[in-house]
Amino acid sequence: MEFLSEINYDKLIEKSLKNVVIEALRIAEEQGLPGENHFYITFRTDYPGVQISEYLSQQYPEEMTIVIQHQYSNLEVHNHSFSIDLSFGGILQTLVIPFASISYFADPHAKFGLSFHVDNLLLKDKGEREADFAEEIQEEEEKQAASGPATVVSIDAFRKKK
Repeated sequence: MEFLSEINYDKLIEKSLKNVVIEALRIAEEQGLPGENHFYITFRTDYPGVQISEYLSQQYPEEMTIVIQHQYSNLEVHNHSFSIDLSFGGILQTLVIPFASISYFADPHAKFGLSFHVDNLLLKDKGEREADFAEEIQEEEEKQAASGPATVVSIDAFRKKK
């Protein structure tokens, strides 16, 4: 465990708020979206670990917003990301979106929204970071498996905008 010289409360708050998004996605994964709830999720397409088709990547080289409402399938929430099948121009595509890449989450029906800081240092040299990111995920999952089931999902790549 790394010892800190100070507690970054902005980072802790943002981490907690990111868990609100994760839990909302888990509800949708387990039972579908209740009532009129629906999600708008904006994420950085150039963030390490984001997996979208080349077509979508060319159309949205930096940022993309998806709507999770009526027409989605295979929503799976993982430790550090979620995957979902959505239709674009009539073609079903699977997207993998790391939680750390999310810059905005909203549920318009609930009049609820959250903005997040995405670490710009990770956006540079995406190709070089892909292998590192996959290795970091694997190491974290191995640590969690060794320590037993996790009850809280950890997201460490955030700092509140100043």
